[in-house]
Amino acid sequence: MTDAVENWLGRSEGYTDILRSEPARFMQATLGREASLMEGDALPPLWHWLYFLEAKPLGELGRDGHPQKGGFLPPVALPRRMWAGGRFTFHRPLRIGGTTSKTSTIKNIVEKSGRTGDLCFVTVLHELFLEDGTLALSEEHDIVYREDPDPDAPSPTPAMAPETAEVSEEITPSQVMLFRYSALTFNGHRIHYDVDYARQVEGYDGLVFHGPLTATLLVDLAARTIGRAPKTFEFRGLAPLAGMQPLHIEGRNSEGGMTLWARRHDGALAMKASATF
Repeated sequence: MTDAVENWLGRSEGYTDILRSEPARFMQATLGREASLMEGDALPPLWHWLYFLEAKPLGELGRDGHPQKGGFLPPVALPRRMWAGGRFTFHRPLRIGGTTSKTSTIKNIVEKSGRTGDLCFVTVLHELFLEDGTLALSEEHDIVYREDPDPDAPSPTPAMAPETAEVSEEITPSQVMLFRYSALTFNGHRIHYDVDYARQVEGYDGLVFHGPLTATLLVDLAARTIGRAPKTFEFRGLAPLAGMQPLHIEGRNSEGGMTLWARRHDGALAMKASATF
């Protein structure tokens, strides 16, 4: 690890935002639901990603549409960035309309070499606090940086999804859904809206379904199945969802919660997750 990257360990930044009702209502519409959430309602799990947004000038963006590295995130030399996974503890409900503060800290940086080349994992700890200073949500956010794909390398064979689902729902992606979620989260990553870039530069089969949106759908499935919000949730992305193919969000009951996963159209395991209640 270079000194320039290692020096980012422990770096923190903070934000304050009002959890306005409009983004939450727009998210409901994006998921095909009636826009019914109002001030005072509990914000659904993982919908905090609709807030605390940052907009860098166009000249400060990288080739992929993300802000250039070396600001809050370390100056990792690898060009591709992915949301690898996350772990959440829900301490208190976040209420729509409430003023909320967020502190983000670089918790860990790990460099590795894998089958597809060099990798760098960056873990960011996000903590959200209510207006009275009470901790409401803890999130460990895993980001992975990697090399550009080798066009001559064979595609890795993904693991297959379990066949033990007790609940299963089909999700049909669309360009409009991806555009809306990118807009709601101010996510400029071109893999979600620029199909030529997604295919020719980052090597995907087409536009990529957002990992955070997949995780949001999985935790939502668990909350609707159990009938209440979870105490904890974690997820890990395993294979891309690309090309606008249908996918299934699935799960089964486990001791104290649910085991969850996203199944690709070809049966591959795209994401695994778990929730406790």
